[in-house]
Amino acid sequence: VPVLFLSARDEEIDRILGLEMGGDDYVTKPFSPRELVARVNVILRRARPMPVEEEADEREFAHGKLMLVPASHAASFDGKPLTLTAIEFAILKGFLARPLHVLGRDAVMANAYASNIHVSERTVDSHIRNVRAKLAAVGCLDAIATVHGVGFRLGRCGG
Repeated sequence: VPVLFLSARDEEIDRILGLEMGGDDYVTKPFSPRELVARVNVILRRARPMPVEEEADEREFAHGKLMLVPASHAASFDGKPLTLTAIEFAILKGFLARPLHVLGRDAVMANAYASNIHVSERTVDSHIRNVRAKLAAVGCLDAIATVHGVGFRLGRCGG
C-alpha cells in the first residue's frame, strides 16, 4: 500500500523518519494542491502492477489445443487459425499467462487496455463473449469459464 506523509512537521529529522518508516513521499505544509496531486499520481504509477501484456513477448502460450504466439500475433485452436482483435488477443494472452487463476473484470481489462484508458466494467463481458464465439467457431466450446461473483478463468480448451 503506498504511503504519503502529509504533515506540518517540516524538520529534516521528521522527513527522514517518515521515509525510513516506509513512507513513499513526505509533503509538508504549506503545499500546493497541484503538487500534492502530482506526487500522489507518481506514487500510484510506481505502485501499479505491470499488466501481463508488458511481459516478454517471446514466450509462446499453449493450453490444451489452444496456442498463442505473441511475437507474430498468431492464435490457433487444434491447428485452426483464429482471427482476434488486439484487445481479444491480449485478453486471451492474460488467461494463458495464468491458466490456473480466476481473473476479475479489472484484471482482465488491465491485461487488455493501457492503464490511462478508462473503460466500463461491463466492457469485458462483450470482449469475453466475442472471444468465446470465435473459439466456438473453431470447435473450442469451453475456452473461458465464468466463476459467478468472482470473474473468469481459462477452461479446458480441448485438453
